Amino acid sequence: MSTPELDPRFANLLQQVRSQPKQRMAVVHPVDELSLAGALAAAEAGVVDLVLVGPRERIQKAADSLGADISCFELIETEYSHASAAAAVQLAREGKVSALMKGAISSDELLTIVIDPVIGLRTARRASHVYVLSVPDYPKLMLVTDAAINIEPDLATKRDIVQNAVDLAHALGNSLPKVAILSAVEKVKPQIQSTIDAAALCKMSDRKQITGAILDGPLAFDNAISLEAAQQKGIDSPVAGDPDILVVPDLVSGNILAKQLTFLGHASSAGLVMGAKVPVALTSRAENIASRVVSAALAALVAVQQQQQTPIRK
Repeated sequence: MSTPELDPRFANLLQQVRSQPKQRMAVVHPVDELSLAGALAAAEAGVVDLVLVGPRERIQKAADSLGADISCFELIETEYSHASAAAAVQLAREGKVSALMKGAISSDELLTIVIDPVIGLRTARRASHVYVLSVPDYPKLMLVTDAAINIEPDLATKRDIVQNAVDLAHALGNSLPKVAILSAVEKVKPQIQSTIDAAALCKMSDRKQITGAILDGPLAFDNAISLEAAQQKGIDSPVAGDPDILVVPDLVSGNILAKQLTFLGHASSAGLVMGAKVPVALTSRAENIASRVVSAALAALVAVQQQQQTPIRK
């Protein structure tokens, strides 16, 4: 299983991962060719060590179809997808793996177990998803959040969404990311709730309720991403024209934005769930092997960061 060709920025990210301690990742229910191939490619790239969790016969059938030898990987046998998610989460709870990767299981089914208050991996912070995008016409990696989990987040949830994305930016090596809180306009308008939330988030940053980043908002997409557009509107902002993180008002707008950047803007993408006790590489069925490898690499970077903050039990 050879490593797929990667966007140059993502290739650099893999080099960063290889310089750190290798992490063990549980792959949840990799019973089809694409999910198993993505996991195997991540292992081949030196990004992670794998623990395969699922029905042995179905995983082996997928491996045979790929012509891949999986005998070197630990395999935890389960009967069905829900049991695979529960077993993988238990491995993480016991400190036997430091990251999870979605296989051929729905995101809802996996995340239901991950955020379960009794058997899951919940923390005091709300879990959220972060897209990491390499857009050809943008000079650096761009993070977009939350486009996959929180449908209509309130202010408290948005605070966690922002902090989760900031933590991921830190793991990527950006010690002070610039965060644009998006809305339809750049002024606070009482009739547009997202502008009020944006202003509140910025004040929360001033009061250290959000740390490690520079925030500004509300900003419309044009004046967030283009300094010229911001200057034409008389916006004086440390973020405008140079954001590292775009925080969207809700899941629908975020999902549309991320997929527009991918399918029309030809961005390479990867994705990660943050805010749980371990990172979760969450890829959609439409994402290719390269995206899965990079998502695994992101999870490994965050896992190392988490261990530096709170060592995982061995």
